[in-house]
Amino acid sequence: MKLKAKLGRFAGVLLLALMTQSALAGSADPTQELAALDQQTQALKKSVLELNRDLFVLEEELLYPSNTQVAVFVSLDVGEYFALDSVELSVDGKNVSNYLYTERELEALHRGGVHQLFIGNLKVGEHELVAVFTGQGPHARDYRRGASLKIDKNIGSKYVELRISDSAQAMQPEFVVREWE
Repeated sequence: MKLKAKLGRFAGVLLLALMTQSALAGSADPTQELAALDQQTQALKKSVLELNRDLFVLEEELLYPSNTQVAVFVSLDVGEYFALDSVELSVDGKNVSNYLYTERELEALHRGGVHQLFIGNLKVGEHELVAVFTGQGPHARDYRRGASLKIDKNIGSKYVELRISDSAQAMQPEFVVREWE
């Protein structure tokens, strides 16, 4: 994040330098001078945006290398048996994420959206993921339910889905934690 702030200051200084240089040039036609300055500003803005995008990609690759990366996603297929409020995620007994959902986020999940709850790094080996779901269950009662999964982390990315769905037979919500292939 400090790099982005420095990049912004650099762009500001460069823009100021271009404006000063243009003003000192003393062109006879101010309209032509403004048009040239606008073109330079747009070119500089485009370069800064491209650099910012490249820095973001580099930051992601450095923070979450693909050989140790684990990502956890939440999805819903819920009708009448569960209204989600929050999800708490622990990896190997350490709390890594607590998320409280807004109405708009829940609407998006109900329409088929997927929420990235956690992205992080894990060493190669066996790990246990525990997800605790809080909300309102059948008959508008408070509901708190957990689900867990043991994963064997190898070299390469690992993707895990926390899926909440209705079980019409049991008339209860069903919480499934599974690995994406």
